[in-house]
Amino acid sequence: MRRVATILRLAALGLLLAFLLAPQRFAPLFAPLTEGGAVPIYDQGNLGMLALSHLATVLAACTASTLIAVSLGILVTRAGGSQFLPLSRAVVSFGQTFPPVAVLALAVPLVGFGEKPTLIALFLYGLLPIFENTIAGLRTCPPAVLDAASGMGMSDRQRLLAVELPLATPLILEGIRISMVIDIGTATLGSTVAAKGLGEVIIAGLTSNNTAFVLQGGLATGLMAVLLYDALAVLERRLRPAARIE
Repeated sequence: MRRVATILRLAALGLLLAFLLAPQRFAPLFAPLTEGGAVPIYDQGNLGMLALSHLATVLAACTASTLIAVSLGILVTRAGGSQFLPLSRAVVSFGQTFPPVAVLALAVPLVGFGEKPTLIALFLYGLLPIFENTIAGLRTCPPAVLDAASGMGMSDRQRLLAVELPLATPLILEGIRISMVIDIGTATLGSTVAAKGLGEVIIAGLTSNNTAFVLQGGLATGLMAVLLYDALAVLERRLRPAARIE
């Protein structure tokens, strides 16, 4: 079963790379979806570069979300910071409360068009899953293990870094995985404010009534999301045995 899963992952990755690097080879597949002699493959930009820009924006936003959400999760699970839990939860829930389009609309007057409003929207949208999973991971550390660490003379800081965070890492990674997949799909909206990404292909298809473009942008984005989600799931599974304390 694992071998089949690995083969499927490699096949999906190979298909995505082949399409992004040499999209014209797929023209016969998309030609039936066009009308009136429209071009079957998006030709207003390099698909590979758009995919890289899309991925770079997502990774930057997810990295910022992870740093802030994990830090807040650590803060509110300490004795001195537990009173900030309701406020922190309200702050990180802000991005999930407002639709990404609304966040983009509010951010554009402040920072202008381009990557910045997209990064803001993705950053806010990705906070909640990481924050909640960090809290869950830190709160589910076995009390016996924590008592043993304290009995060994570890300070609170040493116990956090050497025991609690390693044990919580699989759950934190799960939150990052969810956040990243959300961001990959949401990042397509960034093209409405002139951010580079695969959303550019989808929007071009919608404005020109070219179904082939829409499908190309959607499939590339979907494959990227599935592959990243799967890669992080594999990493999470590999870390679980290492993080488990017998």
